[in-house]
Amino acid sequence: MAFDALEALRQAGNPVDLLSDAEREVLAQLTEAEVGVLNSVKRRLDDVCEEDEVEAHSAGLKIV
Repeated sequence: MAFDALEALRQAGNPVDLLSDAEREVLAQLTEAEVGVLNSVKRRLDDVCEEDEVEAHSAGLKIV
């Protein structure tokens, strides 16, 4: 089975379906290694956002 870059990005939570056809076409051509890098960056950004939410919650702040 051939590697499906868009599906791998989608499964990792990247909102590829909100992109234009031209943007999806570019992402569809990514290699497995390139998708791995993007998904790794997304996980790190998600981790930072989660930490910020926890800190804000513990400080009594509301994140909008």
